[in-house]
Amino acid sequence: MPRIAYVNGRYVPHREAMVHVEDRGYQFADGVYEVCEISRGFIVDMTRHLDRLDRSLRELQIAWPMSRKALHIAMSEVIHRNLVRDGLVYLQVTRGVAPRDHAFPAPGVRPSIVITAKRLDTVAGAKRAATGLDVITVPENRWERVDIKTVGLLPNVLARQKAKSAGAHDAWFVDPDGTVKEGASSNVWIVTKDNVLVTRQAETGILRGITRTTVFDVARKLELKIEERNFSLDEAKAAKEVFMTSATTVVMPVVSIDGHSVANGHPGATTLLLREAFFDVAERSPA
Repeated sequence: MPRIAYVNGRYVPHREAMVHVEDRGYQFADGVYEVCEISRGFIVDMTRHLDRLDRSLRELQIAWPMSRKALHIAMSEVIHRNLVRDGLVYLQVTRGVAPRDHAFPAPGVRPSIVITAKRLDTVAGAKRAATGLDVITVPENRWERVDIKTVGLLPNVLARQKAKSAGAHDAWFVDPDGTVKEGASSNVWIVTKDNVLVTRQAETGILRGITRTTVFDVARKLELKIEERNFSLDEAKAAKEVFMTSATTVVMPVVSIDGHSVANGHPGATTLLLREAFFDVAERSPA
């Protein structure tokens, strides 16, 4: 069955889904996006994703392309038309199409919106979780407003490619002082010897991940302590456990950093417990 995409009010074959050459997302990365997991026919944590979309749009002064209710309907329709039961739904909003000029276009230019959905192999994901992932580190070289989920991801692309070339799954950005920021497409956590979960505070310097936020709820249910603070790369390498969170991987154990084995080279019990309990806590909205 051919894939279907939603582009500015129309459901079109994926291979024919196009935006104008002067769309500001294409020319300036002047747009934002969200990725929601689809699990067993439900959209996971949709309320939080749309809340973050709202914040990103406000920070960039981009108007909503439609109401939240209409957006939910369009997302659901794309999911149904693509017969996705387990996978991802991607939505992107840009400032719209206008003659190329760095300044904002004149009032009246409508934002552009694209929605796609695709299936994920849940068996493959479970196998990765059972063995854990390898990561590498790269120097932080991004702009300061990474708290906004923009489509300007070139540093992340280069970091992920470096990881792929090294045979690793992801790359972590590390500050000059040796503190860990976040992954190219994930938030980073460690578990201390005292079984305390540690993740960097999300006020500045990292994206406030939706899966990250829900893990706070999961941890409370499991009566696990969390600390939001900076931690060094050396502390991560010496940690009892290390894991990453994202909509694409949920809770995923890390067993190697820059070739240095962590957690004895095996996924930790706390990480796997969080992964197992995640969907018992996460919001699930019918698609």
